Amino acid sequence: MSDSTVRILAEDEMTPEQAKLVTDSFRKLLPMLGVTADLFYYRLFEIAPEVRSLFPDDLIAQKKKFITMLSAMVLHLNEFEKIAPVVEDLGMRHANYGVIAKHYEPFGAALLWTLGECLGVDFTPPVRTAWTEAYKTLAGIMTRTAVNLPPPTIAC
Repeated sequence: MSDSTVRILAEDEMTPEQAKLVTDSFRKLLPMLGVTADLFYYRLFEIAPEVRSLFPDDLIAQKKKFITMLSAMVLHLNEFEKIAPVVEDLGMRHANYGVIAKHYEPFGAALLWTLGECLGVDFTPPVRTAWTEAYKTLAGIMTRTAVNLPPPTIAC
């Protein structure tokens, strides 16, 4: 983990209460993770159709990756030092796929909308705030990592 990541974690880390709200609400999603992924991508492409081209035509594998990564991040919210390198790597990979900073806003909006749809009355204002903080923290690390990438090389 880089020194800049350590500083980011100190600035952005969620409270233990927020991490518990995210973890507890995520457990309620476990029986419906497939539907959660379906709704997420439906909403993302509805509110940001320009990002559709960043994804494969067949989203089956992509949806599995989304659920796997989301699960890993949620399970380790209280152990940021364990997930920070994974989040940094994810930010670098997303940048290489063509994801830019402005794409993170609709991604977050789609995630929160999906959580609201799936959790229903359990998506209380404190739970929404906790998920918002979790997303802002993780997206912040990803975007800051991507900003520090060297420019792409052009082969002649």
